Amino acid sequence: MSIQTILETMEYGVAPEDDSHARAWLDAHKDGFGHFINGEMTRPAHLFEVRDPARDTVLARVSQGQTADVDAAVAAARKAQPDWAKLSGHQRAKHLYALARHVQQHARLLAVLETLDSGKPIRESRDIDIPLVARHFYHHAGWAEILEDELPGQGPQGVCGQIIPWNFPLLMLAWKVAPALAAGNTVVLKPAEYTPLTALAFAEIAAECGLPKGVLNIVTGDGETGGAIVGHEGIDKLAFTGSTEVGRLIRERTAGSGKALTLELGGKSPFIVFDDADLDAAVEGVVDAIWFNQGQVCCAGSRILVAESVAARFETLLRARMTTLRTGDPMDKSTDIGAIVHPSQLARIRDLVARGAAQGATLHQGEAPQGCFFPPTLATDVAPASILSTEEIFGPVVTLTTFRTPSDAVALANNTRYGLAASLWSENINLCLDIGAQVKAGIVWINCTNIFDAGAGFGGYRESGFGREGGREGMRAYLRPSDAASGKAKGSEPAELQTGPAPQIKGAEIDRTAKLYIGGKQARPDSGYSYQVRGGKAVVGLAGLGNRKDIRNAVETASKAGGWGRATGHNRAQVLYYIGENLSARAAEFATRLESFGAGRKSAQAEVDTAIARCFWYAAQADKFDGAVHATKSDFVTLAMNEPLGVMGLVAPSAHPLLGAISLVLPAIAMGNRVVLVPSQAHPLAATDLYQVFDTSDLPGGVVNIVTGPRDELAKVLAAHDGVDAMWYFGSAAGGQMVDRESAGNLKQTWTECDDARDWSAKPGQGRLFLERATQVKNIWVPYGA
Repeated sequence: MSIQTILETMEYGVAPEDDSHARAWLDAHKDGFGHFINGEMTRPAHLFEVRDPARDTVLARVSQGQTADVDAAVAAARKAQPDWAKLSGHQRAKHLYALARHVQQHARLLAVLETLDSGKPIRESRDIDIPLVARHFYHHAGWAEILEDELPGQGPQGVCGQIIPWNFPLLMLAWKVAPALAAGNTVVLKPAEYTPLTALAFAEIAAECGLPKGVLNIVTGDGETGGAIVGHEGIDKLAFTGSTEVGRLIRERTAGSGKALTLELGGKSPFIVFDDADLDAAVEGVVDAIWFNQGQVCCAGSRILVAESVAARFETLLRARMTTLRTGDPMDKSTDIGAIVHPSQLARIRDLVARGAAQGATLHQGEAPQGCFFPPTLATDVAPASILSTEEIFGPVVTLTTFRTPSDAVALANNTRYGLAASLWSENINLCLDIGAQVKAGIVWINCTNIFDAGAGFGGYRESGFGREGGREGMRAYLRPSDAASGKAKGSEPAELQTGPAPQIKGAEIDRTAKLYIGGKQARPDSGYSYQVRGGKAVVGLAGLGNRKDIRNAVETASKAGGWGRATGHNRAQVLYYIGENLSARAAEFATRLESFGAGRKSAQAEVDTAIARCFWYAAQADKFDGAVHATKSDFVTLAMNEPLGVMGLVAPSAHPLLGAISLVLPAIAMGNRVVLVPSQAHPLAATDLYQVFDTSDLPGGVVNIVTGPRDELAKVLAAHDGVDAMWYFGSAAGGQMVDRESAGNLKQTWTECDDARDWSAKPGQGRLFLERATQVKNIWVPYGA
């Protein structure tokens, strides 16, 4: 082809990346790969094939991990962990710096292996994935260096089990391994069955740069291998990235195990284009949002929501841009869209698209070669309930839906069970920030999309999982407070409720049958029954016997009180100060109530005094537990905003009936949440006495709701309720297991402990941990500069 012809047609020539170095590395392992355990590669066994999806050829044979392999890896990690944690932060930092440098030195090998193994274009592996891998190790080397100064009083979790997906194989490894090692943990990692090669190459790099034996262990295999890691008693913390379905199974399987857990799961992210947006820039944003990595991105902008007034123009521009996309050989540097990772994934994409077309969607598709490829696809005429709008396709398929007003856009954006990311396009930054605050997503990009950096947390809301990776919030996930609750506790088992008439009620001068508290009003329980509340030797009162319907009513009322979360921290602080003042004015009455339960006078007064002090402490925190501006890419301000979780179910400890309830309610509402409290089953009257305190403290109705009755029955209803966004349970070990298991339905965040695991009257009963547990971080990326 002559130069004149090239200039006339502007067609791309062939620009293949040289893969000889990677092929030589694979040839050196032609007998197969073993696992990397205790600093050495094991003998290959139980081999399975790893294939190049673009060419359908065998790249390598890799060992299928057995239970014994996982046992050996966990044992090696357990043995190495104390010495690794004892190293100074500077010493651990040197190892992480070395890993970063050696990743850079082997960048070409890693990029080519990643493309051969996963099918993603070499430009993406070379220019995005591998540089970000090095960035994560550099960033977390810095965290290791300054950990004691920046996050004092924190220690490592112990041995971390990590399971990563096939869409960003080496980058997901870096996201998990780097913070774990920086914090002093050791690791047992399982790469995806389809894409283990760069993890095995990284294992060799770790050995090359002298990482101590046992600190990093890599076991390859399929879901059974991952299951062995999830269920292993020697694992202290689990981190999983993958599908929501598997994340739900992991939540159920780890229920009651005490393992720390972070889940980064699926998404169905909105890409919102307002009528004043730069449409050409937004079209390029779509290319990055859904056709990057073949759409195999959990935060892909797979739902375009475009203002009705510019929808026709935007669709015309987008369809024209689709014709220029090149789908084909991933090793060609001119390729835009590579191969789908595996034929099974391709079949799933085809099935979902066919079902969407059967439901009335109109498909506009580009070109794709034969083999494991799928063309870039735009679906229009898609209803909000269409399978293309609701299901995560995980392929190069995007839907287009119109909206009329910003509030319509928010409603459509939040019409999903996921909440990972959102991309907003408008020349009006104020509008974007307003909408960004309303969209339920852990990451919001303004006039950009799919921007990542180690300095900012990544993670979602709702069924997109919980926990963050990257930044300060990501480091916290691999640390445990030094004053963490004792693991030797057994928890309380309340006595069976007595619902018959009491022979006599002691202290009738302050007694009344306590009703429930729902929507700022006292309410009779649906059952119409009450139960006896016993003191040291006699019955001291009656409490309402709440049931499932009462919980439903309380959750519905709490859901309608969303204005509390939008109030300023200052306004919430004023209410908490009022609560403290009014509780102080009635201190003697509350102390008398506690004495009626059998508490001594001094201990009763001390509990009331501590409860009052906590009111003032959390009032002080209400407008001071703020976010941060992360140091990320030079052209962005990355805002890390602490947001309330929403509606929280709180199950208070049995002992300290006033202080236990106050210690849970205050941090939750200080951060803007609404709560449904199940107080101490044995002594709920200390909590029901708070009704009048709340009523006289300007607390809006529905912010705090109290349902008394059988603790674990009510906790089960709360844990299973899709309208509850988080659960705190302090009771028995069996009850905590039940709450974790029931919460898997909508993957709500849980905090479960035995109620005798911490001293509620001392420092462990109050602190930033409670505030962190009551919030989730939203990272908003705002571009700036000329």
